[in-house]
Amino acid sequence: MTYIGKSVKRVEDVRFLTGKGRYTDDIKLPGMTHAYIIRSPYAHAKIKSIDTSAAEAMDGVVAVFTGKDVAGVNGVPCGWQVNFKNGDTMKEPPHPLLVADVVKHVGDNVAMVIAESKEIAKDAAELVDIDYEELDAVADAAKAVKDGAPLVHPDAPKNMCFDWELGNPKEEVDAAMESAHHITKLEFINQRVIPNAIEPRAAIGHYESAGDKHTLYTTSQNPHLTRLLMSAFVLGIPEHRVRVVAPDVGGGFGSKIFHYAEEALVTWASRQLNRPVKWTAERSESFMTDAHGRDHVSTAEMGFDAEGNVVGLRVKTLANLGAYLSTFAPCVPTWLHGTLLQGLYTTPKINVDVTGVFTHTTPVDAYRGAGRPEATYLLERLMDTAALEMKMDPAELRLKNFIPAFDGVEQEGYMTQVALQYDSGNYHKVLERALEMVGYEDFRKEQAAARENGKLLGIGFSTYIEACGIAPSAVVGALGARAGLYEVGQVRVQPTGKVSVYTGAHSHGQGHETTFAQVVADKLGIALDDVEIVHGDSESVAFGMGTYGSRSLAVGGSAIVKSIEKIIEKGTKIAAHKLEAAEGDIEFSEGKFTVKGTDKSIGFGDVALTAYVPHDYPAGLEPGLDFSSFYDPANFTYPFGAHIAVVEVDKDTGKVSLKRFIAVDDVGNVINPMIVDGQIHGGLAQGIGQAMFEGAIYDEDGQLINGSYMDYTMPRADDLPSFEIDRTVTPCPHNPLGVKGAGEAGAIGSTPAVVNAVMDALSPFGIKDIEMPLTPERVWRAMQ
Repeated sequence: MTYIGKSVKRVEDVRFLTGKGRYTDDIKLPGMTHAYIIRSPYAHAKIKSIDTSAAEAMDGVVAVFTGKDVAGVNGVPCGWQVNFKNGDTMKEPPHPLLVADVVKHVGDNVAMVIAESKEIAKDAAELVDIDYEELDAVADAAKAVKDGAPLVHPDAPKNMCFDWELGNPKEEVDAAMESAHHITKLEFINQRVIPNAIEPRAAIGHYESAGDKHTLYTTSQNPHLTRLLMSAFVLGIPEHRVRVVAPDVGGGFGSKIFHYAEEALVTWASRQLNRPVKWTAERSESFMTDAHGRDHVSTAEMGFDAEGNVVGLRVKTLANLGAYLSTFAPCVPTWLHGTLLQGLYTTPKINVDVTGVFTHTTPVDAYRGAGRPEATYLLERLMDTAALEMKMDPAELRLKNFIPAFDGVEQEGYMTQVALQYDSGNYHKVLERALEMVGYEDFRKEQAAARENGKLLGIGFSTYIEACGIAPSAVVGALGARAGLYEVGQVRVQPTGKVSVYTGAHSHGQGHETTFAQVVADKLGIALDDVEIVHGDSESVAFGMGTYGSRSLAVGGSAIVKSIEKIIEKGTKIAAHKLEAAEGDIEFSEGKFTVKGTDKSIGFGDVALTAYVPHDYPAGLEPGLDFSSFYDPANFTYPFGAHIAVVEVDKDTGKVSLKRFIAVDDVGNVINPMIVDGQIHGGLAQGIGQAMFEGAIYDEDGQLINGSYMDYTMPRADDLPSFEIDRTVTPCPHNPLGVKGAGEAGAIGSTPAVVNAVMDALSPFGIKDIEMPLTPERVWRAMQ
């Protein structure tokens, strides 16, 4: 049976829907204690004293730890280095597990109370007396770089972490802009958003003195990286004495990639107490301490000649990094944002300047799309605004400037002005299909008639490209990564022909146990039920790099395919021996090894049994059928697409109603269409959420004033229409599955499509931009 390309129902859903999932907080260990973290109520304050005596005297309290107790322990490291454009190294201040002197943001870790129950720990925390001296704070990146602004870190003048540049020399771009017939300029904020995974973060540290073994159970997208950073850089424990287990994980959207202080704290504390220590975040803690996303302030200019061809792009971005550097924080506004500013367009001259800024806020890192939504928003807002200013059709302006089609084989990959080479693409096709689906000409007639009747209808476009399959180690190493970004896949065939697959990718909702099994079952010609997928345990799986950047299939799946190829190669040798044929005369298909041109064959299961019971076996060939492969691709993959939003704006209230949403995406070959559709739907909801509802708000004192679901608006089902989706297929030319990645596409293209639709609806008012989210109040005020 063929499994690739089939909408197989997710096999893991049975346990999730019947309450049999095993999440970190479900784990109960003998003698387990419970931790509660005392967090700073101030964005910037000096800790003058901490008195823990009353808490320590409370019944059921096991220990109270403060910054002084962990003074000899290293802080949380950053995994990516970005330099200043003059060559100086970025500023990389320490990120302590518990702060001993000066807190840097609301929610900063100050002390940890450990007790026999979480309730006792929480009650005891109220007895810890901390004397703070509040200091001036700055939460806004634009204000943080001004002279006289409060410093987050004394060794980072003007709160600058780095000042980075990419693209053509500035003087060349300036000259191109001076020659432009028209320049469109926008200044806008890509607001901060909070991930809000359905499962809060949790961690359990378990030290076993017999064997000197540390085990960390954690809500991670990336268990091996957590083990490496925590063992080698934070706690100084030999790596082979540390096991990290990420069981079922309830969503992450990027926020669970990183190594967090709490993971190291519970591991360290367990050793001090010789008992397991569990910490589970409350939702209010998640708002304050999960790495946030986005938060860019940009000034962007796009120049056009008299025919509407783009001649240049000039961008200056201030990226708010928060108080500390999270694991991949420096990479997001630079190499995941700046490198995507070519978009789908033939822009001949591009210069982007990014300044990374420390503020007294929660650290910012990758959130679904990570840098690529920010780049797409910038480009697509410029395109629609330029079309309005030049009185051109926004779809025609895009089609006019698209890169011509190329397959990466017959036609070489497209080399951008910002360091990347796209793999393959037919960008006209996705937009043309989306225009067909929306009925563009008919809509414009409907819109004109509606305006005559006082109704405000709008249509907005967004075309995007993203760099996925985050990997090539040599490339990312040159860009500042402090780790390789390959993936591992081990395929172990059991004597009965059943197959166990061990992957370094980790599922937190993507359906790996289904999709990877489809690939294996299809390639080996066996039943889907005969394949098990194992992931998330550093003791079971060779060193892998986790799940993020839509890399699971493109990198992790390719590693599995490489191992399958080795199994078929060895199986061919065994089959040739059993069938008394030349190895070159054996072909493998549909689970059978067959002598070409004959009906002589042997099944995959019989070959597997022979490999483990090698009585009649090729001389010199090792027994067993078990192979592991590391796959490090030659390039990123580049999914792309076109999204169209149709909205109606209520003239009296400013309320935006999303009437239709069309998404035509090209994610390369598709293994499971149903899972890909689900990924697209989820991404669309998040991207639309940023456009219309979501946004973290800090006041002047650095207080997060909407840090709960009472105040932070999430998109709900009745806010969204039924999505109309379609696909084109342009295979990736450099990985064996031809896949490109689908997890982030919806979140990248949807946000500017919605904002552009609202601006189109409001064009009779002369409105060109409104800060996201487009709440009824903001839209109504703009119309006034």
